[in-house]
Amino acid sequence: MAYKITDECISCSACISECPVEAIAEGEEHTEIDASKCVECQGYFDESQCVAACPVDAIVKA
Repeated sequence: MAYKITDECISCSACISECPVEAIAEGEEHTEIDASKCVECQGYFDESQCVAACPVDAIVKA
């Protein structure tokens, strides 16, 4: 299961550089996660880095 970014996103881009598999990019309305690439940081970190980096808690399980 991947994460998704909700409409609460303020497009600060803090999460983009945190993703070890480059699954996060700027979208039309806000930053977006490519669910087909998201590995929830498994094999890289103990917790999802994008969730930890988001200042407005806009990243949730899909």
